[in-house]
Amino acid sequence: MLKIKEAIVVEGNYDKIKLSRLVDTTIVVTDGFMIFKNKAMMRMLSTLADKNGIIIFTDSDRAGFQIRNYIKNVLKGKNVKHAYIPDIAGKEKRKDKPSKEGFLGVEGVSDDIILSALKNAASVDESASDEVRLITKADLCADGFSGGADSHTKRTAFLKKLGLPARMSSNMMLDCLNAIYGYDEYKKLIAKYDDI
Repeated sequence: MLKIKEAIVVEGNYDKIKLSRLVDTTIVVTDGFMIFKNKAMMRMLSTLADKNGIIIFTDSDRAGFQIRNYIKNVLKGKNVKHAYIPDIAGKEKRKDKPSKEGFLGVEGVSDDIILSALKNAASVDESASDEVRLITKADLCADGFSGGADSHTKRTAFLKKLGLPARMSSNMMLDCLNAIYGYDEYKKLIAKYDDI
């Protein structure tokens, strides 16, 4: 598995599923054009870009480039890199017909193409250590952000205090908290916002 410092930004959940098998890093899903209206998501991407950088890895069709250019322009001057897939005709296995332009998206290309594209853009994370204490699902559960009757409400309030998208699942929250803050800073933030 390729360990990458930067967070990777993709268009959809199927792209994230595909990349999750290949790379060890935070993967953020834009939900396609929803990114244009999601100010909290853009603030989170800005924070991720400041922290370790981001790699925009969208499809090679018109929609992918619109999303890519929007993020690039909003985050101008920040640590934003780009990974590209080539134009390969075809359709994804799960779809009935090809996309409007007839090209495979990130989810449809081979693992080798994805890894090659990311290696060209990414910084391999040499400092990754198994000794670093990461936030776990158990931590989120113990702190009331997952698995409890009011965990959704508490998670939403905490994410709003941090300026992160309130609609994040607990899994996405876990990825982002580890990428942006780490365990020690997370615990300090919990203490700071103990009113939630």
